[in-house]
Amino acid sequence: MSTRTGRGAMTVGVVAMAVTLAACGGGSKSGDGSETKKKDLKIGLLLPEKQAARYEKSDKPLIEKMVSELTSGKGQVVYANAEQDAARQNQQVDEMIGKKVDALIIDAVDSKAIGGAVQRAHEAGIPIVAFDRLAEGPVDAYVSFDNEDVGHVQARALLDNLGTKAKDGQIVMMNGARTDPNAAQFKKGAHSELDGKVSIGKEYDTKEWKPENAAANMRTAISALGKDKIIGVYSANDGMAGGIISALKAAGVSKLPPITGQDTELAGVQRIVAGEQFMSVYKSYAEESPIAAQMAVALAKKQSLISIANSKTNSPTKSDIPTALVPVVAVIKENIRSTVVGDGLYTIDEICTAKYKAACKSAGLQ
Repeated sequence: MSTRTGRGAMTVGVVAMAVTLAACGGGSKSGDGSETKKKDLKIGLLLPEKQAARYEKSDKPLIEKMVSELTSGKGQVVYANAEQDAARQNQQVDEMIGKKVDALIIDAVDSKAIGGAVQRAHEAGIPIVAFDRLAEGPVDAYVSFDNEDVGHVQARALLDNLGTKAKDGQIVMMNGARTDPNAAQFKKGAHSELDGKVSIGKEYDTKEWKPENAAANMRTAISALGKDKIIGVYSANDGMAGGIISALKAAGVSKLPPITGQDTELAGVQRIVAGEQFMSVYKSYAEESPIAAQMAVALAKKQSLISIANSKTNSPTKSDIPTALVPVVAVIKENIRSTVVGDGLYTIDEICTAKYKAACKSAGLQ
């Protein structure tokens, strides 16, 4: 927790600095109207899908708020969502080029497929911020969470739960989509913890991260391993955890094994309260999203990223990309109040609907 607190303090400092720069005009006045243009920015925002609640509930409004603060209310966010369609997102990049946005924030559906569109935007003079997933092509900045650490956190939590029973059966690994570079990093972090400590009976890369695809994979794993032999499930996110749980229940599993997750979606938090899902990974969108906006505005104004980026990252197509990484924290039943509730992601009333009232009371969430 101490690392996260320290990073949060740094982020607050960056936000304060950026707002101060905006209030001061962010540069010298030239008398030719350029100062007005510096504030009257158009920032393009391309998000990948709507299945995960975070994108439209948290990321979009947080980015819009920060752009407004940094431009004295004169900046505009031009938004589009690809709804998990890589070809559609490529077209949306071309539309943003046509609208002459000053900078573009992209959370890629497919990090490789977007590369050509990123190149076209670059050739049009539009700087690119890769948001949450590292897109290929000449991106100018990248902000995400420490993705390998996500895998470490998930796997350590699973091992802690299994304890001395870690060798008593087999686990199933339900990784994310092969088209998402984050999924490979989650998997790498998880394997570094799990390998040699548990028996991995089945492992899947889940197409498009879809819960229904995770459920189908889980049904295959149950048939191959036997429902009574599965002692735990590594699920890379909450949506897939929901599909996994439905498959286990349909197979007649009454005592669910520990199942991991990520994103602290409301349904995932409710499953943790109910004892169906063991844990999730809390990623503070309140930290990540504003940094994306800061990067985009700074690039649009041709300002340095030195006060925003804290490291460098290499993609398959570009080296030394200025990067800001935000740490993560494990959420289990016992710390829901101090994490997602304490940070204002959800209220007790949102979590503890009628279906979960009894479970919330038992968990001390009242």
